[in-house]
Amino acid sequence: MPIPASARPTAVSILGLALLAFGTGLPVRADPEPQKHAMTRVTIPARAMARLPRVAALVANGGEIRIVAFGSSSTEGAGASSPASAYPAQLQHDLEERLRHKGSGHPSVTVLNRGKGGDDSEAMARRLDRDVLADKPDLVIWQTGSNDPMNGVSVERFAELTRTGIAAIRATGADVVLMDQQWCKRLSTTAGAERYGVALHEIASEFGVPVIRRNAMMRAWAAKGLLTPTQMIGPDGLHMTDAGYDRLAKAATAQILVNAGLPEETPAQN
Repeated sequence: MPIPASARPTAVSILGLALLAFGTGLPVRADPEPQKHAMTRVTIPARAMARLPRVAALVANGGEIRIVAFGSSSTEGAGASSPASAYPAQLQHDLEERLRHKGSGHPSVTVLNRGKGGDDSEAMARRLDRDVLADKPDLVIWQTGSNDPMNGVSVERFAELTRTGIAAIRATGADVVLMDQQWCKRLSTTAGAERYGVALHEIASEFGVPVIRRNAMMRAWAAKGLLTPTQMIGPDGLHMTDAGYDRLAKAATAQILVNAGLPEETPAQN
């Protein structure tokens, strides 16, 4: 039976989509029509296969799945041509499509976009209760660590707030999933920015939380010729494009469903 919304614990799950990281020196093949590229299998390493028990139960029982996408501008959708092209909206569509193929009793999916441009870990900590926990989500995707190095938040403070946030989310009975930094010129030229990504992954290992390895995925897309850097990051050198958000949403969808116990889709378009 579906679990009523009023009885749901807040569930925060963090997706761990880990693809191999390619160095920036690897050749990049231009692809003028990236959306028509050949089908690509999503590879999800064993380390990222932590189950999402809340989502798994809802999928099995046909219950509504309520997701909060929490983060800064790349969650809000800066650089997208419209809100519908931001990754949270595309994630809702992709999850609905995948679950529909399971049969007529598939659960409905709602993805709430709680991204706010410019937010660092300090700002997100101040609104965690109001913008995330109050919505009683079944899954939270927490994208963090991009603005802290540019806003002068120390890596130690970032780590402290990330640990505190994960603990607060888990205290509700939720799963947790983190999303790391985008691969882009602005962060690559910000001194010490990589330390925040390292800290995020260390915390994820400490808490047993999966990570959507966006930085490594973007490098892989470029190295494989699926998208060039300018096709996935806009002219400001920081924010993703429609094409980048589309691939991110598909990768997140694959990770959520595998972690919820569904078989990996054979060749899936990523």
